[in-house]
Amino acid sequence: MEYVLRSTPGNVQWGLWDGRSAPVLRIASGDRVTIETLSGEPDDLPDPSLGFDVVPGHAEVLASTFRGPGPHLLTGPVYVEGAEPGDVLEVRVLDITLRCNWGWNLQVPTLGTLPEDFPEFRRIHIPLDRAHKVARLPWGQELPLAPFFGNFGVAPPAGWGRLSSKEPRAFGGNMDNKELGVGSTVYFPVFVPGALFSAGDGHALQGDGEVCLTAIEAALTGTFEFHIRRDLRLASPRAETASDWITIGFDEDLDDAAKAALRDMIALICEQSSLSAQEAYTLCSIAADLRVTQLVDGNKGIHCVLAKSRMP
Repeated sequence: MEYVLRSTPGNVQWGLWDGRSAPVLRIASGDRVTIETLSGEPDDLPDPSLGFDVVPGHAEVLASTFRGPGPHLLTGPVYVEGAEPGDVLEVRVLDITLRCNWGWNLQVPTLGTLPEDFPEFRRIHIPLDRAHKVARLPWGQELPLAPFFGNFGVAPPAGWGRLSSKEPRAFGGNMDNKELGVGSTVYFPVFVPGALFSAGDGHALQGDGEVCLTAIEAALTGTFEFHIRRDLRLASPRAETASDWITIGFDEDLDDAAKAALRDMIALICEQSSLSAQEAYTLCSIAADLRVTQLVDGNKGIHCVLAKSRMP
């Protein structure tokens, strides 16, 4: 079955992940859902008279939705029938499209990677050419777009209560990993019945690190396909693309985030091959790449990438 989930009042959560949230859509394993998302709090919206096409209904969602402790707008949650704690939800990212002709970028005092160097508040709106798939930056440069969802995943354990949408955790959330675009498959450990998948925080383009605080934030529509996996057991998200395996670590300390991503890659190599953990550790040192996912979300991120061609 195929479904469409609109970003209308009642279908969007603002700034929170909560395992007690009521689902807005129920689907079966194998179904596809096209999910509309929104980007931006009230002050982030541009002046439409400048030629920017603000998504219809965005203001109504902001006016009618409870605001949690974080800033992100997340569409969902989607209940996958039969998913139970201990399972893994396989999410295939089939398509991503822009919903508007602009994105926004933000710098905020005390936040970002270099707050001591850049203490001023700065918000800019960046034109996006959907026909040519480029962003036009204020200084005249054009860059090709590479959209992905920065914040998506399943619900946390209900006992964790209401969490901010800011910090990425074991359930996914604000991972801000630019590798997870169209064609990627992400595997999330399930913590509550139905998994309760949500998506938002669309990015039109981001560099590894997302250093000034945001990417080019933009409203996106994504099409996802969901599969319950009972043959896998995970403690944190993993991903793959056509060419690579990806493991992900989060921690306030970047060193500990790197250790988490590396340990999971070693485990993945052992699962996929006959190598011992020590041999897999050597292979990672020779052939895998540790990349800084983001430095600005409280829990920093490192992802470890190993080309499938280098898997024994």
